[in-house]
Amino acid sequence: MDVMKELAEVRESAENDPHPPHQLSASGHKAADRKGQYSWAIFEWARDPYVIVVTIYIFAPYFSNTVVGDPVKGQAIWGHINGIAGFIIACFGPILGAIADTGGRRKPWLIAFVAIMVPAIFALWWALPGAVGGLSVIQIALLFITVSVAFSFSEVFHNSMLPTVAPHERIGFLSGLALALANAGALIILCFLLYAFMLPGHVDWSFIPKQALFGVDVSTHENSRISAPITALWLFVFTLPLLFFTPDLKPTAKIRKRVAILDGIKRVIKTVRQIKHYRNVATYLIARMFFNDGQTAVLIFGGVYAAGVFHWDALTLTIYGIVLSIFAVGGGFLGGWLDDTFGSKRAILVSIGGTSIGIVLAVSMTPTSMLFFIPYDPATPPLWSLPFFRTAPELAYLIVVLVVAICITAAYANSRTMLARIAPVSKMSEFFGLYALSGTATAFMGPELVGLTTEYFHSQRAGFASILVLMLIGLTGMLFVREGRAEAAD
Repeated sequence: MDVMKELAEVRESAENDPHPPHQLSASGHKAADRKGQYSWAIFEWARDPYVIVVTIYIFAPYFSNTVVGDPVKGQAIWGHINGIAGFIIACFGPILGAIADTGGRRKPWLIAFVAIMVPAIFALWWALPGAVGGLSVIQIALLFITVSVAFSFSEVFHNSMLPTVAPHERIGFLSGLALALANAGALIILCFLLYAFMLPGHVDWSFIPKQALFGVDVSTHENSRISAPITALWLFVFTLPLLFFTPDLKPTAKIRKRVAILDGIKRVIKTVRQIKHYRNVATYLIARMFFNDGQTAVLIFGGVYAAGVFHWDALTLTIYGIVLSIFAVGGGFLGGWLDDTFGSKRAILVSIGGTSIGIVLAVSMTPTSMLFFIPYDPATPPLWSLPFFRTAPELAYLIVVLVVAICITAAYANSRTMLARIAPVSKMSEFFGLYALSGTATAFMGPELVGLTTEYFHSQRAGFASILVLMLIGLTGMLFVREGRAEAAD
């Protein structure tokens, strides 16, 4: 069905509705009310703290350094985990999206994936060092793979709801709000972890407990492991608003699951064969694959680079995560404003450019120099008495990475909005499946590039700087993308 004909039919149906909505969504369906729209955004407040808290700042470093016991081997295992998850997502993500387009409803799928994620994340509490009385490395890896796959699949269905929930003029704002809420949720959890489990015993401040709360045993790394069950419960509780208040599409006809699956597979094959018709969308997804991998690598290795170059400890890295999350909230709102003001393409170009400049500035900071050429004497008295960020290069690095965090969060919001603006309405979930593929199937590319470059040059700076290659390829690709909606070929 031609997309314009489909929109016309939806509008005609809305006009004949005795209780018409105030607005139509970007896809031409009935837009959700404000409560439904905000509940859609709150789902990222529920889901994304797992990635930020567990896989970036707290649990993944613990898994690599303590559970595995060898940072190099641990990083290799972590790369294999993400590679296997990416392969599974590559195989099934687009098909699931096509199934959603056929069957209509998204929320039942979201319920299923959340039901998988919550117990799997919670089970990471039993990830003990050396697997003594706890999970083995293989079991932990299987849990991570399960959560990663379910997380990405839930992202497909959640993202595909955006153009059916929000009016065209609110897509950018709502997408940015969701990313801002995601970082705000992670910030709250990180602050709680810092207060309750990280700072006790390290500082003699009157408002900080003398020892970790709730009987948490720091000696067995329970202060790191507890991040998993906390994010699992957080996900469960804050998924409820989406389920109760955000409307779902009603299927046009009852379709058996087997028929929907077979039809979904056929739709994906047909879409791939018709790729010339969707050349603009394909160009965008390929460009996003590169700059998204680059941005993800910045998040993964930003703390690793700082820990190696500036010798930051766990306490400093936790505070680093908190500060970045604060500014990343602003990045979500900035992304929404840039998108609604200048368009998705220009907003993405600004974000990629800002991230690229930030990478150059970040690697210009070392304990003995700033901006490559300005010398710094490590014997200089510290800037303050606090046990973190005590030197000028450390503080300068932090400031640079804060700007990078803003740009990356804005780019995540803009990237989703861009696809919502250019993908054909009748294939929205299918293309968001391909969107998930472009964002995760090559997730190994950034980490492998950094690892190989670091090993070849024997330099963390060279390894971190290599991310620029991915960013510049993505930036070049975006120059060839047009911001206009494609029509379905069928």
